[in-house]
Amino acid sequence: MIRERVLVSADSRPYFPRGVRMRYDTVRERFAVLGPERVYWPDSVSVDILNLCDGQRSISSIAGQLAQGYTAPVETIQVDVLEFIQSWTDLHLLKLQES
Repeated sequence: MIRERVLVSADSRPYFPRGVRMRYDTVRERFAVLGPERVYWPDSVSVDILNLCDGQRSISSIAGQLAQGYTAPVETIQVDVLEFIQSWTDLHLLKLQES
């Protein structure tokens, strides 16, 4: 079975698929992303991105919100967010909402 790679765009609306969730670990005092048989420990910037991945917001909207919060150019933020979302989509930790 050959899987096609899903490519993200500025209009993509990412969300956590069934079986993947983000939880705060009180022992380690940081967030963990729990997937089937795996755990990821995202850094604080990644957590900021993932908190906005609700299937409603587009990547351009997510980048706009983050640019305001980080007082950085939206163009720079959007490139980083696109790369991040693409890598997590490739790992099947995020899915993209159908239009």
